[in-house]
Amino acid sequence: MLILGPVIFGFILGFVVGVQIKTNSKQETKFTLASFVAIIIAGLLMAWQLGAYPFYTDVPIATGFIFALIGVLIGKLVSSAGEA
Repeated sequence: MLILGPVIFGFILGFVVGVQIKTNSKQETKFTLASFVAIIIAGLLMAWQLGAYPFYTDVPIATGFIFALIGVLIGKLVSSAGEA
């Protein structure tokens, strides 16, 4: 059974951070597809190493961290769609 507290809180926090990411800034920082793939791979490895919260035994990875990563990516997609 997936515990929803960390999932919902992680997604909301990640979404807020994702909306704040600016790709067309004055510093010319480019977020390419390769950088997003690297972020996803690093996030999955980090969530696996973090493990589940001590009292949660639903899955062996940090579900709050995974959903925060998903929230960042969705927030970035939503904010970039609004800029176009």
